[in-house]
Amino acid sequence: MKDVLGIGNAMVDVVSDVRDEFLEKHGLTKGAMTLIDAGRAESLYQAVGTCVEVSGGSVANTVAALAAAGVRSAYIGKVKDDQLGRIFEREMKRSGVGFDVPAAASGPATGRCLVFVTPDGQRSMQTFLGAAATLAPEDVDADAVRGARFVYLEGYLFDPQPAKAAFYKAAEIAHGAGRKVAMSLSDSFCVDRHRADFCDFVEKHVDVLFANEDEVISLVEAAELEEAVLRLRGQCEICAVTLGKRGSLILAGDERVEIGAEPVERVVDTTGAGDLYAGGFLYGLAKGEGPAACGLLGSRLAAEVIGQFGARLASIPEID
Repeated sequence: MKDVLGIGNAMVDVVSDVRDEFLEKHGLTKGAMTLIDAGRAESLYQAVGTCVEVSGGSVANTVAALAAAGVRSAYIGKVKDDQLGRIFEREMKRSGVGFDVPAAASGPATGRCLVFVTPDGQRSMQTFLGAAATLAPEDVDADAVRGARFVYLEGYLFDPQPAKAAFYKAAEIAHGAGRKVAMSLSDSFCVDRHRADFCDFVEKHVDVLFANEDEVISLVEAAELEEAVLRLRGQCEICAVTLGKRGSLILAGDERVEIGAEPVERVVDTTGAGDLYAGGFLYGLAKGEGPAACGLLGSRLAAEVIGQFGARLASIPEID
């Protein structure tokens, strides 16, 4: 029995410090995630110079934090049997996360996300999905889904059709077993690409939704946040919307909870802020806490991760 089973893009993050001029020179959209091919990934990798390589992927970051905090966690994602794939598997297992999906012997290389961090802490991501995009319904272990209290899904995987089908399979199995389904919208540009499918999935299959302000506005095609909140209310049991330095907003039935951002001495890198917010929130849900306490726990972990470089915490602070 696991508390949380994550399903997402199994990626290796390649994180580097750059200046805004670098983004302009290479035609990168600041603050966005853009899908790229293998050739573009290699050319950008050669251009950055010094970098840090670490296992990543949004939901993988979340479940790694949960495992470090003592929450029984497992993960489903696809890597290739190559150097980066072996790094990903080793680091997930070292984090205490159950990871048993066989690595692919052929096909695309293990996915990687090139994360360019500017001096203001903003991250701009160029993502080569690689093997991660080959996740398919047959990779979803039905027993693992039935054995998890929460199944947490990564919106980025709505890009490849087989992975989207895997989400529907996992959600149907989870609800059939009386489990809860959580999901992160992941990226407003991803929502723009698949709005109709996201709306259908959220309304019919999601119990706990994580998103930032831009993502929920895009999802319901609202003009501003309050309009989006009115349209979202009642679609899920819980909707947690992160608002950057303004904290977060949680909708749970008729309840509306506003959580202030935790103080941060210095913002170093916003990579992983949403992932760790979801980790703290799911930690609270796993412990039976209410929405306000869950939001506070999420804010604490998000504050910890943006004060360092990279999306994984070396150690988890006391969050009870």
